Formats: sequence, structure tokens, C-alpha cells
Amino acid sequence: MNYNNIRRSARELTIGAVQIGGRNPIAIQSMTNTDTCDAAATVAQVRALEAAGCDIVRVSVPSLAAADTITAIRGAGIRVPIVADIHFDYRIALRCAELGFDKIRINPGNIGDDDRVKAVADACRAKRIPIRIGVNSGSLEKQILAKYGAPTPEALCESALSHIELLERFDFYEIAVSIKASTVSDMIAANRLLGQACAYPLHLGVTEAGGGNRGLVKSAVGIGALLCDGVGDTVRVSLTDDPVREVDAAKQILRAVGIEGQCGMDIVSCPTCSRTKIDLIPLVKRFEEAVRAEGLDQLPIKVALMGCVVNGPGEAREADIGIAGGAHEAVLIRHGEIVEKIPEDSIIERLIVEIRKIADETEKS
Repeated sequence: MNYNNIRRSARELTIGAVQIGGRNPIAIQSMTNTDTCDAAATVAQVRALEAAGCDIVRVSVPSLAAADTITAIRGAGIRVPIVADIHFDYRIALRCAELGFDKIRINPGNIGDDDRVKAVADACRAKRIPIRIGVNSGSLEKQILAKYGAPTPEALCESALSHIELLERFDFYEIAVSIKASTVSDMIAANRLLGQACAYPLHLGVTEAGGGNRGLVKSAVGIGALLCDGVGDTVRVSLTDDPVREVDAAKQILRAVGIEGQCGMDIVSCPTCSRTKIDLIPLVKRFEEAVRAEGLDQLPIKVALMGCVVNGPGEAREADIGIAGGAHEAVLIRHGEIVEKIPEDSIIERLIVEIRKIADETEKS
């Protein structure tokens, strides 16, 4: 899918060295879960997230002392943009702006009166630091909750728009917005409404999604549905797990949606049936491990591993390279054309050779 053909038109926003919105790639975010005042632990986790391919990292800043950790992060040579997550105390947001965080995340409804929001907006404008408005189902204003009776999609959208209007009133427009809910259908509906109502870039995520497969599935449904609508400019998969796993999960979602040029290799394989004459299930697992070990998993190509020749060649036609299994052998397929037969025990090695050829051809072109 060429995402730009269906993509909602959003304003561009610069966060450190990363741009979101417009036609920029979908940025992957995660958040540290260390004690931010423990600079060494926080730096180590930010470095691990950066190495995993995270584009933007958010850190919780619950105190003025925690804000100082940005100095250690920058001192460690880390270049990924760092977002300060602020709740309740606007003075912490002012300190984070002073220290040079790349973005400030606030819920304007919980940092005090309008004059405090204005102070934050003024400080961020002076430093050219964008603000992300964060709205979720657990922090709606009392009057909006009373109006709708529950954190409905309409209520969430109205809250976000009221916060946007407040920042705009203070002549601040470097804004990203997120609406998150733990109920997937509400998160989808709310972001669809917001996407129609404003032109600011949207940060997607299902809050409190949970751990393991449960969290991944909920996030994939919510984030994936919106991306397929063309809605979304940056994503975070919120998992009760190591934050590095959030980055991998986000990559899996982008691959599944089929956004071209992002998040590396797309491996398609059939579920197998009685026609399958090669041991495809362990073959796919070994292939995934092999391309990861060879450092090839980030190549933006499609590889098809099909179990039989009935549907295999047809299903693999859109892949850059693939195989269709036979009796203890397979046919090698390149761009829809059958190239040769290869024995079952040589499939992975042969695919790796072909993938390297494709990588070399891409680099030369």
C-alpha cells in the first residue's frame, strides 16, 4: 500500500531531528520505565530503544530533579528525540523547556489554570519546542464527562479540540495530539473524529493495552485500523513489557499494514495444509532467525514462503523473492518467475544469497 495515496493531510511538526506529519514516515515511539532520576538506568534504556529503531523516546518527568536527566542523556551521545511527559506541575514543564527537551507532553486540563498553560506555551515557543496534547479516557474534564455521561469517542474528541483551542488562543501551533483509550473501538472512533476536525499530526496508541499477545493484538487492531484509513503520523504500542518490545511490535504493525518502505522485510507464508510436502512451519521460523542474524531483516523487501505449488507461485507473484514447496524440494520464485528447483535442506541458504543480490541491486540503483 502506498500510504501517501490515502493519507490524511497533516501539518508537519519537527521533534528534534525527526519530522512527523506531511509525507514523512510514520515515527515509532516508546517510553522508558526506569526511575528517571536514575540517570544511568534511563540512559541505558534510551540507548537500547534507539538501537532497536525507536524514532522518538518519551520519559516521565514527575519532579524537577528528574528533568536534569536530559543532561546525562545528551552527554551520552544519544541523538533520538526525547519527550518530557508532564502531569500536574507546570513548573516541571517550564524546567524541561529550559533544559532543551525535544517535545513536551501535557494534558492542559491537569496542569492548572489557563495562565499556567500560557506560561508553558510561551516557554516552548521561545525554545521552538512542540507540545503534544495527551487526552485519554481516564482524565476527561468533569464538565465534558457530565455532558456525555461516559468517556465516549465524542467526549474524547471534544476534550482534545478544547485543548487545541486553548493553545491556539496563546498563539501556539506546534502541536501534536493523541487520544487514547483502553477500549479499542472507542480509540478508533475518537481518532477518526479528531482526524476530520483538525489538521495537526496524530499520535496513535491503545492505552493500557496489556502484555504479551493481548497487548499486541489490541494495539494492532486499533493502530492498524486507523493507518488503513490513512489516519496517523506517529505510533506507540503500549505494552506491559520491556519497552524495546514495543518498538518491535510497532514495526510488526507497520509491516502488516503494508506501509511501503518502512520497518524492513515483509515475510508472507501460508498456514499449511495436507498439500504441504515440506516442513514449512519450522522452516519459516529458521528463516526469520537467519535473516535477523545476517542483518537482512530491515531490508524493505517482500519474501514469500509458500507450502505447495498449487497456490504458491501465484501467491508469491508480488514478492521480490520466494519459494513454493514440493516433495522435499521447492521452486525458487523471483518477481513472479520460477528460477530453479532447490532441495529442501538448501532453501534458507539459497534465499539468503538471492536476498543479498536484491540488496546489492537496490543499493547500486
